[in-house]
Amino acid sequence: MTTGQCPQSIGDTMSLSSSPREAVGPHYALDALREAQSLSWRALEHMAARIRPGMRESEAREIGHVVLAEMGMELAWHPVLVRFGENTLKIFSDRSEGDAVLGENDIYFIDMGPVFLGHEGDVGATFAVGGDPEMKACARDVKVLFDRVQAIWNKGEVSGTALYARAEQEARAMGWVLNLDIRGHRVSDYPHSVHKGGNLGDFDAVPGGGLWILEMQIRHPARPFGAFYEDLLA
Repeated sequence: MTTGQCPQSIGDTMSLSSSPREAVGPHYALDALREAQSLSWRALEHMAARIRPGMRESEAREIGHVVLAEMGMELAWHPVLVRFGENTLKIFSDRSEGDAVLGENDIYFIDMGPVFLGHEGDVGATFAVGGDPEMKACARDVKVLFDRVQAIWNKGEVSGTALYARAEQEARAMGWVLNLDIRGHRVSDYPHSVHKGGNLGDFDAVPGGGLWILEMQIRHPARPFGAFYEDLLA
């Protein structure tokens, strides 16, 4: 499918769920959302491959803008976010402390929200550079935690609220602290915001597939760094 083409509509905004928090727009199609997510992951991987120690957060963000333009992004429903070092403790709405420089032994994450095919991608992942074993473990374990929580969702009959309660238990068992200020959110054909979906972690019903981004943000219990990972529940 060529970038910029929207697939056939699935119909009414309430086609997938009886809950208004799971409403979608008239052009929504799951295949298109999955393709937007796939393209977003490809962009994130291309961006991460160009990030090096000694680079500033602002320089890394510019790399992200270049990569997304090269891939034909239609627009960004949220800006490219890059966090180096101690800034990995901050949530999306926080400002970074200064224009941090990536160290030789350091950790960072990328969060991007491009629109492809008229649908919202949203991906985030963490990377460790150098040889710090705890940073490497943190970058690895946030994905492990995501996979465990996603597996709980795949088994069905679990509300969004219960998913995040389980996520906190799993993170603690792994030796990390889960940041419950980050609890997932809606995506759809652009813009999802008109549907007022709210946080996944506040959704008391079983979340449907192809509608929600599951977010995990953890931190070290004593040292000033953390990790972030997000992907589509589909």
